[in-house]
This record gives sequence, C-alpha cells and structure tokens, in this order.
Amino acid sequence: MVRIILHGANGRMGRIISGICKEDPDTEIAAGIDTEDLGLDSYPVFTDITKCDVPADAVIDFSTAKAVDGVLDYCVKRRLPLALCTTGLSEEQLKKVDEAGKKIAVLKSANMSLGINTLFDILQKAAKVLAPAGFDIEIVEKHHNQKLDAPSGTALALADVIREALDQPYEYKYDRSKERKKRDPSEIGISSVRGGTIVGEHDVIFAGTDEVIEIRHTSYSRSVFGKGAVEAAKFLKGRTAGIYDMRKVVEAR
Repeated sequence: MVRIILHGANGRMGRIISGICKEDPDTEIAAGIDTEDLGLDSYPVFTDITKCDVPADAVIDFSTAKAVDGVLDYCVKRRLPLALCTTGLSEEQLKKVDEAGKKIAVLKSANMSLGINTLFDILQKAAKVLAPAGFDIEIVEKHHNQKLDAPSGTALALADVIREALDQPYEYKYDRSKERKKRDPSEIGISSVRGGTIVGEHDVIFAGTDEVIEIRHTSYSRSVFGKGAVEAAKFLKGRTAGIYDMRKVVEAR
C-alpha cells in the first residue's frame, strides 16, 4: 500500500487522482492539501501545508508554480519523496528542485503520461535510422484554447529526446513566417495549435523523399496524467534521494 499526500487536492487533477486511488487497491490518499477544505472526500484536507503531519510514503503535487516552493520545503523537511507534476517553474525554482533532489527523491517530468514516456524511446530509435537518411523532422502539438504556454513542454521534451539520439546539433525552429528561405536540414520544426477543448495531441513527422512516417500520441482525457502520477508515487516509495523522470517509471515496469 502506498499512502499519498495530494497537494492540490481540490483542483481538476486532484479530483481525478482521488478517483483513481479509490479504484486502486495499492494506493490510498492519506491527506490532501489545498487553499480550502471543501469536504469532498473522507481524507483530511489541510489548508496550511505546514500543519499536515499525516504519515505518508510520497507526495503528489498538481498545483501552481507559486505553490511549488512550499511543497519542496515541506517534503525536504519531512524527507518525503515528491512527484512534482506542476509545470511552468522558473529557473530559480528548477535550481531549488535540483537542490531538493540531493536530500529527497524527486520525480519531475514534462508529461506524466505513460504513453508519452514510452514514445520517447520509440522516437530515439526512429531518429537514429531516419535522420541520417535525410528525413526532415517536424513536431505539431495541439491543445485547448486555455493553454497559456506554446510550444508545450511535451513538444519540447519530444524534440529533446530526438536531439539526444543524434550526433548533429539540431536547432529548434518555432516560427518560419518572418523568413523566406529553404528549410535548414539541421532543424526540428515545432508548431503549436490552440483550439476548443483538445486535451493534448502530439505528432512527430519524419518526412523523407517520397515517404513520410508520422507518430502520434493523443490524450483523450486528463486521467492519463493522473494515472501516471499515481504510478510515479508507487515508484518513489522507499527512495531516498535523486532526480527522476517518468522514463524511469516506464523502465521499472
């Protein structure tokens, strides 16, 4: 049994994770933390993180960037592993995450989906074969019209794993509208679409001479991120220090 403290318990992802844990016999939400206690669940919800003294094996954080400093301090003080799912952190906060990783286990990933993190390995294998053969690489990501950042963190992570697999130092190209010139073969194009209620769709295109290979991942609901976060908490139980990502969770399965 993995006992979890859920930071951001009343948020959209917090509600999803609560539902997932109710159906998972191997996990239990020991306590929640949020700005107010709405009385939505049987577990206690603390409005002040420093007051939460419930025994637990790991913390899952799905909150806001401004709340991350507090949860990092809390986990370090209590020596609790942390699945850090909040994005949009500042450079200063990212440094703080690295410092925390010297004292506790911290799992941080641009995307918590098990599918996306399995896709990373597939893309690396494909890139090693196709890029040297002259295939151009393009990424198109689509999200709902409320998403603030572009390109998505996942699109950048996909580009990063492709670049890791290749010897050539590929550059990222986000906007070609101001340039009138041929495509540089040493670039990875990244395009963003924002509209409606699209949860998340990422297409990686390998375009060669007379043939095209497209690899797509589609998220139909946010539950895929919640399931990944719960699996991350299971992975973290008993780990004492270090920085991890979801690829480690996939490898451990």
